[in-house]
Amino acid sequence: MLDKRVGRQEPTLSVVLPYSDSLGEEACEIYNKSRRHTMPWQELMLEDIMAVDENGLWIHMKFGWSIPRRNGKSEILIVRALWGITHGRRVLYTAHRTTTSTSAWDKCVARLTEAGYIEDIDFKTYKTRGTEQIVWLKDNSGALINFRTRSSKGGLGEGYDDHLCDEAQEYTSDQESALKYVVTDSPNPQTLMCGTPTTAVSSGTVFPKYRQKTLCGKNINSGWAEWSIPKLSDAYDPELWYYTNPSLGYILSERTIRDELGDDQVDDNIQRLGLWLAYSQKSAISLNEWKNYIVEKPELRTPTKLFFGVKYAKSTSNVSLSVAVRTSDNRIFVEAIDCRPTRDGNSWIIAYLLANSAEKVAIDGAGNQNILEKEMKDAGVKCKAILPKVSDVIEANTLFEAQLFGGQICHSGQPALTQAVSNCEHRAIGSSGGFGYASILEGADVSLVESVSLAHWICSSTKPEEKEQIIVY
Repeated sequence: MLDKRVGRQEPTLSVVLPYSDSLGEEACEIYNKSRRHTMPWQELMLEDIMAVDENGLWIHMKFGWSIPRRNGKSEILIVRALWGITHGRRVLYTAHRTTTSTSAWDKCVARLTEAGYIEDIDFKTYKTRGTEQIVWLKDNSGALINFRTRSSKGGLGEGYDDHLCDEAQEYTSDQESALKYVVTDSPNPQTLMCGTPTTAVSSGTVFPKYRQKTLCGKNINSGWAEWSIPKLSDAYDPELWYYTNPSLGYILSERTIRDELGDDQVDDNIQRLGLWLAYSQKSAISLNEWKNYIVEKPELRTPTKLFFGVKYAKSTSNVSLSVAVRTSDNRIFVEAIDCRPTRDGNSWIIAYLLANSAEKVAIDGAGNQNILEKEMKDAGVKCKAILPKVSDVIEANTLFEAQLFGGQICHSGQPALTQAVSNCEHRAIGSSGGFGYASILEGADVSLVESVSLAHWICSSTKPEEKEQIIVY
């Protein structure tokens, strides 16, 4: 019988300092006395996390890891917490949600009981939602685990040996200011952080900054591990599931993953494939970042299919038209056509669409999109008009930035578009944390950016033909 296939057990990217000894196996032995057992990748992780030097001090005073959801990344914190309390250490376990910290308390109590430790003899528990506690009774060591929901004041005045930070993608700088000193007085402190890559709705900044600095070698006594893909990819590719999900074949199945995937490919890449976007989803596009993707003469696919975006501005009385087209190397070239007052009417837009054999056009702007659609039909414009919903606009903007910073978009460096792009910021739209754009520069019309985003979206969502020739633009 063939062995079942399992996910990659070693991180796809890691920073681990040299060591010759570790307490990881010892921690796994305690945990494995319960009804659960550590998976191979968890054992490898704990070996690195709990590496010690000749004096018994942690090699990594800080260690962070990022793994796609439902792989059991937080269970490593449970293993570490159980080792800590049974070895005389004071442990602080923090999470973003009260339900998560309470669940961690439940798990620790259950694992201790299953491992043969007896409540009220070996340990005592206290349960007040959001402030649970386990106190170790044996040896009078003073060991304990406190479970807390993070806040800007949580942990102040308390001293611990270990800080175990769950849901680290939500760990904010003001929370870190309150918590980073809680282990200062310990003779051998350790801070662990685990989570998933940040999304557009993540509030945390500490985790991505720690990752970046550690990968660049700027953090001392620190380690990092992640399972991830380097760029936006096909979330429906099973090979990528096995590459980025170490628990696939253990506690995850292909069927489960396939069923959870949706229409938001950026979110699926982040949540299931561990993608770290090369930009902050809460930041504007900088001038230098935009200039990185200038091309003078892009080579376009032929037959050349043109996709247009029309945006009626929210804060001004203007309307912008932009175009997107695929290049021979499968990037998408974008360009702004014009931005005019809406009082000039739609005839100039219709004339341009007729003259350039438009393939599709996405039109956004309440009160105007239906008017333009009708005028296009009356004028004999043959291209398909797409009237995006709010969820589509959110997807378009997220995809635009993801592919821009992934090097999959290029442009000619038009001054007006450059000014608009490099002077915009995110504004919240919808009810699920999505974003649109707002201008931070007087005189710059952000509808240029939004029309480019729409054109890119409609081009990106249309699969190119397999056969191609190359022409010079």
